[in-house]
Amino acid sequence: MKRIILVTILLVSLVGLVFGAGAAESAKPAAAGVSDVSFWTFQDLHLAFYEKMAKLWNEQNPDRQINFVGEVLPYEDMHTKLLVSLQAGTGAPDIVDIEIAKYPNFLKGNIQLAPLNDVIDPVREKFVTSRLDIYSKDGKNYGLPFHVGAMVIYYNMEILKAAGVDPYKIKTWDDYMVAGKQVKEKTGKPMTTLEVTEQWSFWPLIAQQGSDFLDKDGNVILDNDTNVKTLQMLKDMLNSGIAIAAPGGFHHAEEYYGFMNDSGAASLWMPMWYMNRFTDYMPDLKGKMLILPMPKFSTGTRSAGMGGTGTSVTLQARDLKLAKDFLMFAKGSKEGNLLIWTDLGFDPPRWDVWDDPTMNQPNKFTDFYLNEDIFGMLLEIKDEILGVNIKEKLPAVIDRVKSSVMIQALQQQNRTPAQALKEAADLSR
Repeated sequence: MKRIILVTILLVSLVGLVFGAGAAESAKPAAAGVSDVSFWTFQDLHLAFYEKMAKLWNEQNPDRQINFVGEVLPYEDMHTKLLVSLQAGTGAPDIVDIEIAKYPNFLKGNIQLAPLNDVIDPVREKFVTSRLDIYSKDGKNYGLPFHVGAMVIYYNMEILKAAGVDPYKIKTWDDYMVAGKQVKEKTGKPMTTLEVTEQWSFWPLIAQQGSDFLDKDGNVILDNDTNVKTLQMLKDMLNSGIAIAAPGGFHHAEEYYGFMNDSGAASLWMPMWYMNRFTDYMPDLKGKMLILPMPKFSTGTRSAGMGGTGTSVTLQARDLKLAKDFLMFAKGSKEGNLLIWTDLGFDPPRWDVWDDPTMNQPNKFTDFYLNEDIFGMLLEIKDEILGVNIKEKLPAVIDRVKSSVMIQALQQQNRTPAQALKEAADLSR
């Protein structure tokens, strides 16, 4: 036992030497009467958001001033450093961003994150509850979301008009297939692109139908009938020419941005948080893109909640109540949720701000898209944004979906969808 403890301490020390030196030099001690609040993230934009909210907190709380000290670390390094620090019982920050695919790793065994129910409960009914559930275990909420991640379709109206297709008449996936054939015949362009090295073309479609990679108890259901039929549908779309594989393999590749910026395909489905990819990386599509709900299957909903970052308070926080109150102010208040939209372009997790006048005030997102009222559309489907099961086996399952299932079934087509899913499921159980 002593040897295990010694090894753990050494690991923490090594990680601290690698990643902590710069922070130690830049962090300034709090003034008298001011409390330090440390924060780790893997995303620069998130840090800028919290810095703004810390300034606003200090303006509104003169008797509870904070000295907010944030660090941005590489994605894998930050999650590894956090896990080691929590296991060792020392070295963790007060508040931390944890990406959704990594979150199950922090809900194992003796959980070292603070439950947030006491600060969430007063406004719980104002949240899209499925987004709170994904960072929860045994009835306790451990993380606050940055966005709903509502799945939507982005339509290029220039292409659809040339093909004589009205996207408002696309209600079902059957309608979408018919429209796709018409777009291909009239313009020679594909209706959409499919990821072959990521999960975002597949996962939301099964979630729409009430399926998932895991069930609510964490059991692997990757190879169930719904998932097989859905993956077969994607394969059929590719083979018919309605869809093509996304250049670069996924919807965040540089090749893909260039392809879509040149109006390469008529549409794609991605979460609302993809809005800023268009504005930042595909500027030539300004004034051409329309956002609408997903088509429905014969049963199911018009959306699903995908992706995300759960921000948590660690049990090592110097002042648990202060850390929890500040986090709730940043991500749970109306002010914070409005800033999540205006600064980050995310669909805020509090649906009660979606009809706030601020949401329709001109900004780079309202100027870019053709929608007159983006959040009016979301209010219509807010009860259809199904969540997914974030359980212990999810990180490994997602890795297999990305590294084998999509490649084998869609890109190489050396396995049928049923074979690819069963092989991955058997390895994950």
